[in-house]
Amino acid sequence: MALTETAAMPTEAGSDIHTTPTKAKDLPEFRDLKFENINELHLDHPGANDPEYRKRRDYIASLAKKFRETGEVTDVDYSEQEQEIWRHVATRLEELHEQHASPFYLKAKRDLGITNERIPQLTEMNRRLKELTGFRLAPIEGLVETRGFLSWLGYRVMLSTQYIRHHSRPDYTPEPDVVHESIGHIPMFTNPNFADFSQSIGEGAQRATDKQIEELGRLYWYTVEFGLVEHEGGIKAYGAGLLSSFGELEHAFGDEVERRPFDLDEVINTPYTYSDMQPILYVIPSYAELKEVTRKYIESFDRK
Repeated sequence: MALTETAAMPTEAGSDIHTTPTKAKDLPEFRDLKFENINELHLDHPGANDPEYRKRRDYIASLAKKFRETGEVTDVDYSEQEQEIWRHVATRLEELHEQHASPFYLKAKRDLGITNERIPQLTEMNRRLKELTGFRLAPIEGLVETRGFLSWLGYRVMLSTQYIRHHSRPDYTPEPDVVHESIGHIPMFTNPNFADFSQSIGEGAQRATDKQIEELGRLYWYTVEFGLVEHEGGIKAYGAGLLSSFGELEHAFGDEVERRPFDLDEVINTPYTYSDMQPILYVIPSYAELKEVTRKYIESFDRK
């Protein structure tokens, strides 16, 4: 999925690349996914006119193609410049997280060993997630069509990019990158209720009509990407689009945002835009409540 806001002078990966086998037989057929402009950088991307960045991004993206052929997740030998981008972004976001992030999210980051010092590998995240909720991460080289992306959640699998944003704009990316995935998405999958909720969305996507897919996309947007949660009489952020973006996280708690109580019917009928700061956000009472409401909604698909 895309995001609104939140790399590097490339060098080819060295000889110390490691591969960790995954149980490919447990995964759905990766080759059947539909893609949206994989490996294309649009003109509004900071790295669009940087041939070195494009080469490096394409190389890292090729590791996802290798996964589709072998079932093995390959670690990336990140360059020092890429690590420096991570350190800059992670350190700045940490200050905002302490103020605005869900306490569960903060604990999850610590439990997963995500630090400001280095980019985490998908293989190490997979090992920890397997122990906690059985969720898995599979590499992908770019944006994926909505039904394909959401359907994988039904197998407790999130598709994740491994490349990082362009060094000229460490505060911004027009596409999901390893910062968005690892800082924004992955910690929340350590919560059993959130993991089950995500799986329900995926199971719904596997059998949804085109209209229902559009509704599921909105539900995903206003929860997984831009969700807020009640906490001890206040409000905290748990959505990846908020937690991985300086601007969005600050904006979410400002006076220009309307924070509404979560209402499923309203959420699935409220359009959104990728390119603007979000004017409306929804606040869930708990992850358990979100899981239960979504479960009943998905069950209704079979009755329509």
